Amino acid sequence: MSTKSTFSSQPPTRAEQETASEAERLTREIRHAREAVTAPTHSDSQELVACADRVERAARDLAVALRELARERQNRDNER
Repeated sequence: MSTKSTFSSQPPTRAEQETASEAERLTREIRHAREAVTAPTHSDSQELVACADRVERAARDLAVALRELARERQNRDNER
């Protein structure tokens, strides 16, 4: 999956940049959660809840960014 704009001759829009950034953040949070689950020390329950909270926040932020990007593209298509 590429984080570049679908129009390679144009720089990514703010919404595209934000969406890519939020997707990367969610990926990092998921990676940290997996590490907490598989850690040999078996992370305590408070750490796991904190991981869950961070994943949930990052997923929500990505969903908002994706909707904003969809609106931006819809507006662009309507202007054509």
